[in-house]
Amino acid sequence: MTSLEPGSSAARPLPAAPVSERWHAAIAQRVEALPVRTAIVLPGGQQLGADHAEVTLRLTDHRQLALLAAGQMGRLAEEYVEGRMGIDGPLRALMELSAALIPEDPTQPSRLSAVARWWADLVMSRWSLRHHTREKDRAQIQFHYDVSDDFYALWLDPKRVYSCAYFPSDDATLAQAQEAKLDLICRKLMLKAGERFLDIGAGWGGLLLWAAQHYGVRAHGVTLSQHQHAHVNRLIDELGLRARVRMELLDYRDIPERGSDHDGSALGGPYDKIASIGMFEHVGRVNLVPYFEKIRRLLAPGGMILNHGITKGGRPEGHFGGGIGDFMDRYIFPGGELVHAAHVAAYIADAGLELVDTENLRPHYAKTLWAWSDGLEAQLTEARRIVDEKIVRAYRLYLAGCAMAFERGWMSLHQFVATRPDGVVGPGAGLRGAQSVYPFRRDHIHR
Repeated sequence: MTSLEPGSSAARPLPAAPVSERWHAAIAQRVEALPVRTAIVLPGGQQLGADHAEVTLRLTDHRQLALLAAGQMGRLAEEYVEGRMGIDGPLRALMELSAALIPEDPTQPSRLSAVARWWADLVMSRWSLRHHTREKDRAQIQFHYDVSDDFYALWLDPKRVYSCAYFPSDDATLAQAQEAKLDLICRKLMLKAGERFLDIGAGWGGLLLWAAQHYGVRAHGVTLSQHQHAHVNRLIDELGLRARVRMELLDYRDIPERGSDHDGSALGGPYDKIASIGMFEHVGRVNLVPYFEKIRRLLAPGGMILNHGITKGGRPEGHFGGGIGDFMDRYIFPGGELVHAAHVAAYIADAGLELVDTENLRPHYAKTLWAWSDGLEAQLTEARRIVDEKIVRAYRLYLAGCAMAFERGWMSLHQFVATRPDGVVGPGAGLRGAQSVYPFRRDHIHR
């Protein structure tokens, strides 16, 4: 059994609240109906639920029992991360328990009235504007990605590809699946030797270097993470790729739209092909049309963009409840926002790009996240040596919780391929020559 006991130094008990025996009985009855054998140990030591439990929740305050009854799993996750609550049991069982306790299906539309939904959208839009300035985006990216390179190396594949893998077979390893994903992206973009290729949010350089080594492109990457920038530049020199690969510490909004030289080695458009992998979740929905418009201006006429990112599952109006979004914003991805695939397609069209292909890789991301979760679980002692215990706790819940969310369709992962049509729009001109390099066949993908 895995122990998630609270550390005594971090524990800060909440003020006690009186709880009636009648309420205890009601909670115990609900616990017995859960799909996972569960026990709850109350602050005074009294136990509710199963004697031989798969998951045991050790509470330090009766208010945590109220959070449990209300299905506030995000708040309970915070209690655990802050050392005020302990959990015993395997993470897969814990996630099954969590899913059963969340009061509403996150994929379904909100029960709010049309006016209330309009107001909520307005509030979220204002929140998005405040949280996605250049300064805040940089700070938010560094909060997550600059935790520790050594920590991420414990549970990522050797190339440190921190995005959904593509499992070509059920028995493929994580490393094999990540290489398959990198090659899938290159095939979808039909990369060719000598082409100018831009990777927006290049991470630890997996795709950037794969495209340069296997497809002979002149590759440029940008990131806001100082750790990733330093790591990739070391790899570029070690691999002898400095003549063809460049990595910059730069906001995507500041990428020059025209390069400064004639041979195409300088950073700046026009690019033949562009990839954005696991990055647009950080853009903010109010910025998504300007984001795709920027990509359009960076593309050469007829060029192609592949945008790979997490999207909302279920119906477009679905929402996350139970305080899960607040937990993710505080401990994992500050400023992160998800939109539905239907909305992404609209943003792409509004930016003047033509959507030519999309693929849903949701089950692949569930499998990827469980592989990451298992990797971290196998290295907990070393992880606690590298980073603070709070970070270890937060990432344990984040990786397993996201795996469960992808399994259940609460979140999804889409690859969108779009082109910049080579046409002219003007008074009386209409659209002429809407041509691109995309062949409108898929044999180049599945060769």
